[in-house]
Amino acid sequence: MDKFTFGMTMLVVGMGGTLLTLGVMSAIMTVLKKVFPYKAESNSENKS
Repeated sequence: MDKFTFGMTMLVVGMGGTLLTLGVMSAIMTVLKKVFPYKAESNSENKS
């Protein structure tokens, strides 16, 4: 394997791993948003 082929292989593996990790983290955040939905604080007695 010459240096160019090795370099391209490392580029594909590195970028692929990065994008895969970002996709997994995005999926985890989506699941957590569904499990723990956002509730706005209601401070009705502190309105000025």
